[in-house]
Amino acid sequence: MQLTPEHVALRDTLTRFIKTEVNPHVAEWEAAEIFPAHQVFKRMGELGFLGLTKPVENGGAGLDYSYGAVLAESLAQIDCGGVPMAIGVQTDMATPALAHRGSKELREEFLAPAIAGDYVACLGVSEVGSGSDVASVKTRARKDGDDYIIDGGKMWTTNGTQADFCCVLANTSDGAAHRNKSLIIVPMKTPGVSVARKLKKLGMHSSDTAQLHFDGVRVPQRYRIGEEGMGFMYQMEQFQIERLWGALNCGAMAQRAIDMTIDYTRERQAFGRSILDNQYVGYRLAELQTEVACLKAMCWQGVEEVVAGQDATRTATMAKLKAGRLIREVADGCLQFWGGMGYMDESHIARIFRDGRLTSIGGGADEVMLQILSKFMGTFAR
Repeated sequence: MQLTPEHVALRDTLTRFIKTEVNPHVAEWEAAEIFPAHQVFKRMGELGFLGLTKPVENGGAGLDYSYGAVLAESLAQIDCGGVPMAIGVQTDMATPALAHRGSKELREEFLAPAIAGDYVACLGVSEVGSGSDVASVKTRARKDGDDYIIDGGKMWTTNGTQADFCCVLANTSDGAAHRNKSLIIVPMKTPGVSVARKLKKLGMHSSDTAQLHFDGVRVPQRYRIGEEGMGFMYQMEQFQIERLWGALNCGAMAQRAIDMTIDYTRERQAFGRSILDNQYVGYRLAELQTEVACLKAMCWQGVEEVVAGQDATRTATMAKLKAGRLIREVADGCLQFWGGMGYMDESHIARIFRDGRLTSIGGGADEVMLQILSKFMGTFAR
């Protein structure tokens, strides 16, 4: 896809915002293991970054997904993985179903303030014992008059300690596992919603991640997104965008790792010459660069499919699988060339090393991606 001057202008504006208003604070946020989501999102909302692909009537720009892809890639310029991921949850993981399937009233109440940066969103799908196996979630929403009463819990919820609302996948009937679930918007201040604990993670330190409990949480049925029983299908649609976002951001993160490593090894001296003067280093970086270029091409094929209104599930799945494995290879290979400095907690390459590891787990593990692709190929065996 050929980027237009409008795409370039968006990327340039994002670059300036990140350089002046985000990166100066990243070290502090990483140490605190949380960043001020409301403050950052409000500023992003003012600049129009949170609603690029969202409906104009709700405050969005109404642009096609290629602009969202530019956002996903540009966020890799942030000096950590946690803040970009939190933003991605807001734009491409917790709100796509709301934007595409939610009622006019529901979008006005929750999507519009999310686009403006007044509300922080989180996604409640994964549970203890039900991570990538979405069909096995146990959280239940039973009808009581015009309301749902929700009981259960969610795990590994990004933005969970700061969110204003959660897009919750819950069982709303006793039917088949793929037809008994609904997506329901749950305001986080509703009685019965509690943050059981803030989770301490291997990486993504600046992103708050929570375990949530729902104990007799009463919300109106009008907070349901779309049709009852269609939640699993809606979530699969959201996953398509989430996985493509992850691959785009991860590919740009890998590119940044290579670029930083070239700069560092050009300056770092050992045995009387720069590390980059060793032929092996240049060759290895060239191999990694080739892999990253292939990943980017696949990602943008997926973007083109989404823009054209096609089903991008297969391409997004392949891109996500490749991204999760490639970022590990790139981060490990590049860190080696940094030597002792690469092992320091504060170095950017160390952050990429630990933050990128989540890509092969979150949004569906590598093994789930392989299962999906096997079904497309007709080779899946139970």
